[in-house]
Parts: sequence; C-alpha cells; structure tokens
Amino acid sequence: MYAVEMRGITKRFGSFTANDRIEFCVEKGEIHCLLGENGAGKTTLMNILFGLYKADEGQIFIHGEVITKHSARKAFLCGLGMVHQHFMLVDALSVWENVVIGNEPGKISLDRKESIRRVQEISDSYHFGLDVETKVGELSVGMKQRVEILKTLYRGAETIIMDEPTAVLTPQEVKQLLDIFRDMKKQGKTIIFITHKLDETKAVSDRITVLRGGKSVHTVATKDVTVKELANMMVGHEVNLELKRPKVPVGDVMLALKNVKLLPNAQNGISLEIRAGEILGIAGVEGNGQKQLEELVMGLTKCKEGTIWMNGQDITRWSTRKRVEQGIGYIPSDRHQRAILPGFSIVDNYLLGNQFQDTYVHRGLIRQKILEKNAQRLMEEFDVRAADAHQNIGSLSGGNQQKMVFSREVGKNADFVLACQPIRGLDIGAIQYLREILLELRAQGKGILLISAELTDIFGLSDRIGVLYKGELMALRKNEEFTTESIGLLMAGQRGEI
Repeated sequence: MYAVEMRGITKRFGSFTANDRIEFCVEKGEIHCLLGENGAGKTTLMNILFGLYKADEGQIFIHGEVITKHSARKAFLCGLGMVHQHFMLVDALSVWENVVIGNEPGKISLDRKESIRRVQEISDSYHFGLDVETKVGELSVGMKQRVEILKTLYRGAETIIMDEPTAVLTPQEVKQLLDIFRDMKKQGKTIIFITHKLDETKAVSDRITVLRGGKSVHTVATKDVTVKELANMMVGHEVNLELKRPKVPVGDVMLALKNVKLLPNAQNGISLEIRAGEILGIAGVEGNGQKQLEELVMGLTKCKEGTIWMNGQDITRWSTRKRVEQGIGYIPSDRHQRAILPGFSIVDNYLLGNQFQDTYVHRGLIRQKILEKNAQRLMEEFDVRAADAHQNIGSLSGGNQQKMVFSREVGKNADFVLACQPIRGLDIGAIQYLREILLELRAQGKGILLISAELTDIFGLSDRIGVLYKGELMALRKNEEFTTESIGLLMAGQRGEI
C-alpha cells in the first residue's frame, strides 16, 4: 500500500496547464525525491497534495483511501506535514512554544511542563540535538529548520514534504539533516524531498520522480541512475556537468574594499581586492553580511566605516547610477525586487539601468526601434525563451528571467560584475548556462565578485574564496587551499586549525 498516490492529476491556471495527468506514488517508509526544472510543476503538485490547491482532474489516495474535498486541515488529519523553504517561526519564543502554538496541551490552561516534556521527547527520539527551552532567535539556520520538522512531528505527521531543505545550510548541517532523514525513515516516517541538488538526491533518496513540462516522465530507483542521467531526464537532452576553469591572465585591481564594516556588531571591517580576469567568491550562510556587502558595493546603502575603490578612484560616496555608468554590471540577489519589473514587457525591462544612455534615449524620448532590436538580439544570444520581446516578463520561468537579467548586464560590456546568488532557484540547464557565462566574462578580463550560498558555485567558479561569518572575513585565500569540510567549519564560525 502506498503512503501517497496521486493519479491523473491535472491543474490549470487559465490556459496554462501546470500539471498534466501526473502520476505520483510514494511508498510508505521511503525517502522519495521530486525533481524537475523550474516550471515543471513540482510546487503545484505538492500544493495540491497538501490541500492548498484543488486539482481540476485526478484523484488523491492517502494510505489507500481516496480523499474528497481536500484541504490543508484534512491533510493534517491524514498525517501530512510540510516544511517550507522559508521558516515560519517566532524568534522571541522558545523552541517548545513555537512547536505547540495552535495545538497546546491542557484542558483549560497551557500545561507548560507537559508541553516541554513532550517536545523534548520527540526531539531526542530523532536526535535533533535541541534544548527546547532555548529561544529560536538564538539558533543557527540549521537548528531552526529542525524546529520546523519538529512542529510537523508534534502534530502527528507520518508523511513529510520537504521543500528545498538544504538551500541555506552549511555542508555539515546538510550532512546532519540527511542523517535526520535516515533516522525518520528508520522510525517509519515517509519523506518527500524536493531539491535541485542532485548529489544530495543520490545520497539520501530511495526513489526519484522526475517532472518535465508539467508531466511525470520518469520514476526510478535511485541506485539505478547516475547524477548525469538524472540531469538529462530533467531537461530532456544531454547536459554537460563538467565545469572547466582554465587559467587566464590576472590584471590590475578593479574593485577594492578597505576596512568596510558590514554589520553594526562586527568587531572588524573587511578588506578585499578583485582583479581583472579573476572571480572572487564569497561563501557563507545567509544572514552573515552578504546582503550588506552587495548593497555597499552598489551604493544602495551608505558606507559608514571604511572605503570602496574602483580602478584607483574612491567611489565610497558615489551614487548607484554613477557606479553603473563607470562600469559595474549588477545581478542582484533578489531579481524581483531589484532587477525586473514583473508587470512590464521584456523590452521595457531591457531599458532598466539603460534609461540614461544616449543609445536608447534621445532628448527624453525612447529610441524604441533600437531598444527592441537590441532586446531581440540579446534574447537570442542568451537563449531567453519567450513568444517575443513584448511578452510580460513576469510570465517567464525563473531561469529565463535570470538569463534576461544576465544578458542586460553583460550587454553593457561592464568591466566589473557583481553577481549575487546568481543561480538561486534555477534548474540544472539554466545553472550550467549561467556558470559558463561567468567563466566567459572572466576569460574576457572582467573582474567578478560572486556572492553565493551554493558551494558548487564557489568551488567551481572562484579563483579565490572569502568566507563571511557575522560580518567578518574568517578566511580569504586561493580556491585550492580550501576543502568542503574546512569551508563549512568557517561558515559556522569555527577557525580551528584550518
């Protein structure tokens, strides 16, 4: 008997079919990975399973019983739980308080002692390593995620959906989480694991279902497939996973930070240099100063301590516009907030950041034909897939939106590129394509500051690596001087003997 069966699931949004007669079955007590490109229909399918969306066609069976009039409440009653990528916790409350909110024991008033006992007992049984009386705000990102899992277990979940659970974890935390998955499996729990990280899929799952274009195209035993075969299944064609980073001549210093303070509580500022023809990668768990570094380099926030230099000029007080005009290309960490206008056309979005250039604007009037011609050229060159340049950019997949942003910034022929979380949430095809673009820019003699939470990016692309922790540089040295283990310890604030 399957823990979950989804038969012939179809879901439409207007004329768009997100799920097209999908077949998805998960055996009780297994770790089942759901793979697919952006827009393949994974999130929609899981929202249907969890009762957040209603399927237009098809049936859902949980432990062999057909589910009618499905809802999120019914999902809970049927033993389903879901851990979302963005945590829903109250930092000011303790672990046990976060867990029991909405499901407190005690007939009249909250039984505090019993609550603590029950939550601690569940935590210990799965080796979570949590002191449930600790305030959530004092926990690391990895520990906070365990609290989210603990919440689902406390509510009696037998089947747990994990949405991109390793996205913001250190390598050590990833290993610990996968061990927790194995412990949960041993105790009879069923896990549906959504991820883009194929190595983790191979390491922990029993079976894999691949979605492509809204359809279920493969369900395979993990032991029977390679990482490369999985990548090919996801995109529907051969994918080259090898990333070559040939040596290129390194030139003059393009951008330098001198004693720049990222966080108010940091004891020291950071100092670093990026030269022409090199990629400097900044690693770290989110929330350790990466966003502040991005904003300071672009002039989006004022630099209160230290100085920023570009090509020998002090640009500390320069506006963002002046920095862009002097040769900085900018791929923001949040493309929806800082890189695109989702309600506008692709053509209009190509004008962003270029609206002061004589190429596109003359005497206050937009040179529409030139703008459209260049937009079409860049779309073809960077494989931005759309009906035409007038399509609303908000209707494109995340990968195509990101390729559009890359093409616009690279099209400026900027000497220096700030690339922040450039592959976040993208599928394997888009990831490989954008990595190759960054290496091509390096070969052209551009200087690149790469800020990424993905260690595969950091190791695969960077010539030198800096590790941020609480706003300070724990280390800054050549790529080959780091290991995955050593960089993970530094990301957690442990210098040790490394």
